[in-house]
Amino acid sequence: MNDTVNEEGRLPVPLKVFGVLSIVGGPASLGDLAPVIFSFVQGVGGGTYRTASIVIFAGLMAVLTSSAVLFVFLGVRLLRNRRAHAAQAANTLAALTVLAVIGTLMLFGLSAHHIGYLVQIVILVAVTSYLDPQLHEERRLQRKLKKMDKEQRSEERRLARERKPKKGFITLNFFNLFWIFVVCCVLGLIIEVLFHFALYHEYQDRAGLLFGPFSPIYGFGALLMTIALNRFHDKPVWVVFLVSAVIGGAFEYFTSWIMEFSFGIRAWDYSGTFLSIDGRTNFVFMVMWGVLGVAWIKLLLPRLLKLINLIPWNWRYAVTAVCAGLMLVDGVMTVQSIDCWYARSAGKAPDTPIEEFYAKHFDNAYMEHRFQTMTMDVNDAARADR
Repeated sequence: MNDTVNEEGRLPVPLKVFGVLSIVGGPASLGDLAPVIFSFVQGVGGGTYRTASIVIFAGLMAVLTSSAVLFVFLGVRLLRNRRAHAAQAANTLAALTVLAVIGTLMLFGLSAHHIGYLVQIVILVAVTSYLDPQLHEERRLQRKLKKMDKEQRSEERRLARERKPKKGFITLNFFNLFWIFVVCCVLGLIIEVLFHFALYHEYQDRAGLLFGPFSPIYGFGALLMTIALNRFHDKPVWVVFLVSAVIGGAFEYFTSWIMEFSFGIRAWDYSGTFLSIDGRTNFVFMVMWGVLGVAWIKLLLPRLLKLINLIPWNWRYAVTAVCAGLMLVDGVMTVQSIDCWYARSAGKAPDTPIEEFYAKHFDNAYMEHRFQTMTMDVNDAARADR
């Protein structure tokens, strides 16, 4: 794409303001490193951290420093109306913000500081959605369709649906990725429940969120597969299988690692099985990830995209925004409820309105029943307060 200064017309004033704030706030955010470093040094001095915690801390410092630099870059790109570069920077910043959330959660637990990260993610998603070339083209086409008759509108929409992205199989924008996440959360839960029932002849709730039939590990796994394999869709099946197996195994390993170091939770343990890697993944499940990757890229994803594109354009933004908001609330409440569960298991009595709310409505018995695959040992967490 030719990233000229006026590639899409004038930049809206709110984005210019955001660009200025990014340039100013990027370097200023480095000041947030001071309390993080201080808290960590206190933990090290008290002997409450282990070696892995130091590795996590080093990675967190790299993420926060990179984010500060990239915010300046994003601000400059926005003020110069270099939209393609700005969109790429915003996407990268959203990913770095998620890593910052994970890193601070593993080391210090949930805090009010995470509200800022959450707002930052929402703003960055909004910026990338506005700057995304395909979504911009859809908005332009919507305005164009208003001037056409019914037959012309139908033909124009058909041509738009059949238009292929310049790179990869699908355009990796928020709209496509969100619905892939939601659908695969549900499909993953169904697969888990049926697999467990086939092996043990009993029903077990395999849900991973506080509300609804969702297993987010499959949703995030599908996102990772889609992003990583987007340009492999026309490759031989064995190539897709191998890449999927490696990506899926690595994703399963690090998901288990993050859950344990954040909350002392183990949701699965493959110790003693063939080619088990620290009990977090093994040969059989890597093969399963490989098969799922092939089925996803070769069979399911093309059909899912057709279903996604059935959502009328004039409803698309509203429906997606509402559903994304509901999923965000579900995710936030899930993390909060697990964090409060961790605190109670560590012997900390609820002493804030939030902790009292979750202790009343989502106590330990409720959490153990809802998340039946999870076992918690606070001594396995990487926090200073364990």
